[in-house]
Amino acid sequence: MRVIDFFDKGANLYPNNLAFVEPGSEYTYQQAQQESHHIASAIRGHGFGKGTNIGILAPNSNAAFLALLGLMRAEAIWLPINPRNSVEANIDLLDRFEGEVLFYHSYFEKEAQAIQSQVSGIKALICLDSDQGAAQALSSWIADYHMTFPATTENPNDIFALFPTGGTTGKPKGVMITHKNIETMYANYWSAFKYHDDSRHLVVAPMTHSAGIIGCAHFARGGTNYMMAKADPEGILKAVQEYGITHYFVPPTVLYMMLALPNVRDYDHSSLQHIFIGAAPTSLEKLKEAIDVFGPVMTEAFGQTEAPASITVKAPWDYLDKDGNIIESRLASIGRPAAFNQVAILDDNGTEVPRGERGEICVKGELVTPGYFNNPEATAEVREFGWHHTGDIGVMDSEGFVKIVDRKKDMIITGGFNVFPNEIEQAITQHTAVQDCAVVGVPDEKWGEAVKAVIQLKPGIHATEEEIITHTKALLDSVKAPKSVDFIDDLPRSPVGKVLKTELRKKYWEGRDRAVN
Repeated sequence: MRVIDFFDKGANLYPNNLAFVEPGSEYTYQQAQQESHHIASAIRGHGFGKGTNIGILAPNSNAAFLALLGLMRAEAIWLPINPRNSVEANIDLLDRFEGEVLFYHSYFEKEAQAIQSQVSGIKALICLDSDQGAAQALSSWIADYHMTFPATTENPNDIFALFPTGGTTGKPKGVMITHKNIETMYANYWSAFKYHDDSRHLVVAPMTHSAGIIGCAHFARGGTNYMMAKADPEGILKAVQEYGITHYFVPPTVLYMMLALPNVRDYDHSSLQHIFIGAAPTSLEKLKEAIDVFGPVMTEAFGQTEAPASITVKAPWDYLDKDGNIIESRLASIGRPAAFNQVAILDDNGTEVPRGERGEICVKGELVTPGYFNNPEATAEVREFGWHHTGDIGVMDSEGFVKIVDRKKDMIITGGFNVFPNEIEQAITQHTAVQDCAVVGVPDEKWGEAVKAVIQLKPGIHATEEEIITHTKALLDSVKAPKSVDFIDDLPRSPVGKVLKTELRKKYWEGRDRAVN
């Protein structure tokens, strides 16, 4: 089934349930379904056929979700344009991914005009919420198309979306995601987590990232998506308490900011069933703290754009033994292979390694996407031996729980020893003064590369380089402890919250004959 089919199922079974809510605006399933028919009819009526690539540039909002439903019903292809990107990055994406239509929110009027002037393929620019800009307003664009769009027959291999890869180097590639890929992701979620009637999902992270797709997983049971235009840490706590939120997704950085609030325990978290955490490695100490603060609701799903959000899964009950105590080895894992995937730890020759040994985490099955848009060479590179290669180094234990050691490309070779930054970062974040950190290799005459920690402290808290190094040596071998520490106000991040280690390294490798990328 397609996402739009799951939505229609929800509309047929729960027509009066609220589908989308934001301050001052709400839509029932029946109302949203009707609006999506009008938008789909207008897309086709204005001459844009099946498979047209359509971008949506908007904050998390009812209007953005309605546009998404409309383009899905019209069998167009979604180009998720992240509003946190620079306008230059979004121009590049729409150009390379052959965008023809752009729906946008009036907040991005200047960006939309720049896109129209520089992306030759854009044939229609439609403003979702206003008629004051240069583009045509959605209300007038669909005025002659208030009709039901005829149902079409599903092809599970049709492309649903072109998602840009979330890497931190180079231009993002376009991942072709099919209806079958999303259906498999949802099957993995529904088999592992609680998705019941009356779920209330807070859309915190950009809907162009995991939050949008995860929000759509609530459609089949008539769940409600509550919009949050900006990821305000205390605003999340207030929304959970006010609306009885059951599910939401945040990157680790936002979780850390929530935990750092002095009044975090003053709010009522009792409605929560799942806090999904992902997009980057999570500090184990902060994960423990989150379980203590929010209760046994922490949830992890490891995936990539190329295998959406559910290669492995870890439900709240997977963290705990029968007495409710945290199982330390599971805390450090990213879960077990999801129900509808094959997952293996492979060596460089494509052979599965014994349990407990390191190798690359690889996946195969219907979750894995067809590949990269207009880039067969890159597709072939990550599909060696018939598996999709994630680029993550991991270990699978005797129970099937997988632990990520680190990214292949982030490994530091210091004095002939292979050192994985994630292990060091986990140790450093146990220090009470540390909010977040990144570990990189920097040039060193003696060691070739030396371990450097770049640390973001909690607001108003002080720590010294010596304290951090001593703390780390007490937890790890001295070869893994940082040789030096820099403190920084804010770590550089991608629009989806990943630390840009390439940006951190530039400062230290500038002017050198080689650099670690």
